Amino acid sequence: MGTNAVRFAVVLGTNEIASAIGVHLHREGYCVVLSHDPNPPVLRRKMAFHDALFGDVARVENVIGARVESTMDVFKALAGPQHVLVTWLGLLDLLPVRGIDVLIDARMQTRKVTPNLRGMTRFSIGIGPGFSPSVNCDVAIETRPDRLAQVVRDGWTLAKDDVGELGGIGAERLVHSPHEGRWHTPVEIGTRIYKGFVIGHLSGIAVTAPHDGILRGIVRDGSDVTAGVALAEIDPRGRHAQWTGIDTQGQALAQAAIAAIRKHAAGGVRASAASPH
Repeated sequence: MGTNAVRFAVVLGTNEIASAIGVHLHREGYCVVLSHDPNPPVLRRKMAFHDALFGDVARVENVIGARVESTMDVFKALAGPQHVLVTWLGLLDLLPVRGIDVLIDARMQTRKVTPNLRGMTRFSIGIGPGFSPSVNCDVAIETRPDRLAQVVRDGWTLAKDDVGELGGIGAERLVHSPHEGRWHTPVEIGTRIYKGFVIGHLSGIAVTAPHDGILRGIVRDGSDVTAGVALAEIDPRGRHAQWTGIDTQGQALAQAAIAAIRKHAAGGVRASAASPH
C-alpha cells in the first residue's frame, strides 16, 4: 500500500484525550502521530501514550503507542501503520512529511493563544478552550463537563471552568504545585493512598495527598514543572476508580471528533477556504 493511500492524522498532545482520539483514528485506518507539548504536564499517563516518549510500553485499549524519532520514521509508517506514533517532533517538523488530512489540537491549554490550524491541513478540529470555527479551526468541540463533546458551529468554545466531579469530589482531588521546581515521585499510578500520604517531593519539599483514594494520575518522575500546575489526581471512588483505558470524557470527545471527520468526508462540513484541497 502506498503512502498516499493511507490517511494521515496529527494530534497535538500526548495526554489521555489526545490518546483516546488517537485510538479512535487508528481504528478508522489513519496513520496517527501524537506530537508532545510540555504544557500542561501529563497526569493520567496510564490512560495515555505519553510514556512511550521515554521508551516505556504504552498501551491504551490494546493499541500500542510507538515512539518515532524522525520525519523519515513517520514517512515509513505511512506505508502501513501498525501503531499510534508518539513523538517529540512538533507540528512544523511534521508538516513536510506529507499533506495532513486531519489535524486535531487536544492539548487543552488555557493560558496560551491558540494557533490557527486552518491552512495547515485539509480538516482541523480544536478541542477545548480557545477555538472558534470561524477563526482558527474548522470544527471546535467543548470540554466543559456541562457541555462535554458539544460541537461549536458559531462563536468560541467556553473558557475552562471547575473540574468535573468524580465520586462527588471536584477540583480538590487534584494536587497542584505550590512553586516551580523538579518533581520526584516513587509512587505508581493505581496505588491506594490516604490523606496526608507523601506522594512526592517538589525540589525537596514533600507534597501530600489531600484525601483517600486511588492515585489516578501523577506527573512523571524527574519532570520540571511550573507553579500552579496539577501534579497528581486522586480518584475517590474506591473499587469503581479508573486509571487505565479510555474514560467517559475521552470516549465522548473521541467519538465527537470522529463524527465530525466523517461528516466532513461526506461533504457535511466545509473546510476553511485557506485549507489545501
